[in-house]
Amino acid sequence: MTALRAFLVLAFATIAGYTAIVIAHHGLGLFAVFFGDLASVTWPGQFDLDFLCLLTLSAIWVAHRHRFRPIGLLLGLCALVGGVLFLSVYLLVAAARANGDAGSLLLGEHRRAR
Repeated sequence: MTALRAFLVLAFATIAGYTAIVIAHHGLGLFAVFFGDLASVTWPGQFDLDFLCLLTLSAIWVAHRHRFRPIGLLLGLCALVGGVLFLSVYLLVAAARANGDAGSLLLGEHRRAR
């Protein structure tokens, strides 16, 4: 779990720093660029579609860990929109609560007890 936690901290810091630089130079036009790339049906669009599928998968997983209750749906939406900036913090908290139990981390504490 130590390696996972170290990676999550590094990923958060890297993405946060990179995002700050991009916003400073290009503004907040993320969605126009993202959907423009998708509409162009080019390699950047293919990459963005693949990334959207990964974000959707992470959102479904987060919601599933919370039994699709309202808080789980809200956290899933945060995963969908926030990407690694959200998911790294979410996983750091979940890993701390799991106390080294990978099953609890993956499935949620309520599922592991079965």
